Amino acid sequence: MIFERSTDPESRRDRRNKAVVVLAAACGFLMATDIAFASNWTIGLNSGSSGEAQSGNVANLTIAAVASPSPTNLLYPGNSGDVVLTISNPNNYPVTVSALQFPSNLTGAAGYSSSSLSALSAEVLCNAALSGVTWTYSTVTSGASHTLATPLVIGASGDSNNPLTVTLTNYAAMSSSSPAACENSFFSMPSLASVTASAGGSTVTTSPTVDS
Repeated sequence: MIFERSTDPESRRDRRNKAVVVLAAACGFLMATDIAFASNWTIGLNSGSSGEAQSGNVANLTIAAVASPSPTNLLYPGNSGDVVLTISNPNNYPVTVSALQFPSNLTGAAGYSSSSLSALSAEVLCNAALSGVTWTYSTVTSGASHTLATPLVIGASGDSNNPLTVTLTNYAAMSSSSPAACENSFFSMPSLASVTASAGGSTVTTSPTVDS
């Protein structure tokens, strides 16, 4: 390599710096040669090598009474009526509900006045023991299951369709012996025994929806 001749001290420092650069470049070349040689060796993998994944928590769904929309089919003695409810999914993934399990029909629904519907707190004379209002699919033994006409996919927490509002067509039944005190009442249905649900779902069900 040719350097420009100079007697200036600054130029001599420049030459020293250039020499350092050349030396560093030479070392770099030698190191690169070593790496190229090593890359021809076969490198394997220790047995048992792995990566880590983690599963999330699973939280239960919440089913609750809701005042709106109003049931289309109303109860009267000896007939069936609609039940309106919401299903809330606290998980960060969709959940598909395919069936409902019901409590024993030995437990009736308590009747409330229309003015207390939002809180369902002021029980009227049509109490649970006398109302004769039960789930249509209940039996004497708790746990009777009914498959929904179409599975319900409740969106993940934060989804606009969570909670999902559902009208269950004719899911409530009123006994023919239901007393007059149960006229013009709203009923808090006995808590469901369980649901059949699984994680995931391709298309989230739009709220409100109807299962008939």
